[in-house]
Amino acid sequence: MSSSEGLTFTVLGSGTMGIAIMGGVMASLAKAKTQSALADSSSTDDTKPSRLPSKFVACDTWKPAEEKVKAALGHYNFPLKTLTNDNLTGAKEADILLLSCKPHGFRDILGAEGMREAIAGKVLVSILAGVTKEQIEEFLYPTGIPENACRVVRVMPNTASFVGESMSVIQSSDPPLSDEQFKLVNWIFNSIGRTVTLAPAQMDASTALCGSGPAFFALVLEAAADAGVAMGLPRAEAQLMAAQTMRGATGLVLNGEHPAVLKDKVSTPGGCTIGGLIALEEAGVRAGISRAIREATVVASQLGQGVKNVNGTRH
Repeated sequence: MSSSEGLTFTVLGSGTMGIAIMGGVMASLAKAKTQSALADSSSTDDTKPSRLPSKFVACDTWKPAEEKVKAALGHYNFPLKTLTNDNLTGAKEADILLLSCKPHGFRDILGAEGMREAIAGKVLVSILAGVTKEQIEEFLYPTGIPENACRVVRVMPNTASFVGESMSVIQSSDPPLSDEQFKLVNWIFNSIGRTVTLAPAQMDASTALCGSGPAFFALVLEAAADAGVAMGLPRAEAQLMAAQTMRGATGLVLNGEHPAVLKDKVSTPGGCTIGGLIALEEAGVRAGISRAIREATVVASQLGQGVKNVNGTRH
C-alpha cells in the first residue's frame, strides 16, 4: 500500500472519550490539509508518520451512539462508518484500533469469536483506566504472545481531550514499537493536546497527576472564584477571571517559565501577592495538593485488581 493511501482508524467504544479522540484526529487532518496548500511541498516532518488516518469506524453497543458520533463529527466530512454491536467488522477494516469502552467491557469485545484474528498484526491502543497492557495481552494470548500478535499500547489521556488540551501519557513498550507505529500513536494523541512517553512503573503516578489532576485544579479554581464572589465580584465574571488567570499562568509555564520564578516575579516586597502566598503556605495548600497526588497514585495502583482474566484469576 502506498503512503498516499490513508489508514482506517477504528474506535471500539464510541463514548465521550472515543468521540473526543476521533474529533481531535479529524481536526488535525483538516488543519493539515489547509496548511499543506500553503507549505513548501519539499519540507518534511520527521515526527509525522508516513501514513495518517483517512477513514473512521465508530463501534458501540448503544444504538443512540451512532447519532451522537454523526452529530459531533459529521461536519469534518471524512469517511465515517458507525456500527452497533458489530465490533468484529470494525476490527477487520482497521489498521489501528482504539479501545475506549468501559474498563470491565474489554473481555466481551476482545473475546468475541474471530476478534483475535481480526486484530492480528495491528496496533491496539487502550485508554482503559486501571487495565494494564499485560492484562489485555494475557487475556488475548493466555498461552503466550504469538509472532503475529497485535501490538497493545497503553495510553492515558485526560478529560481535557474534549478541548484539545489533553496531557496524554504513552506507556513505553517492550519490545519497542516500530518507528512508524510510535509516530502514529504519538501523532494521534498530540492531536488532542500534548504527550509524554514514560515507563510502565510511572503510569500510576501519571494517572494521579494527569488523570485526576483536572479535578484537583478545578477545586483550586473554584475556590479562587468563590473568594472573588465573597469580595464582591459577580459570579460569572469571577469564574471567568479565575479560569483565564489559571490558563495564563499555565501558558507561561508551558512557554518555559519555571513556576517558582513566575511566583517570585509577581511577589513584590510588601505586596498583596506575597501576603496571599504566606496565607496559602500557612493553610498547607502545597502539602495538601502533594498528598492528593500521592493518595490518587495509591488508588490508581489498585484499580486493576478487580479485573479478571479469562481464567477468572485476579491480577
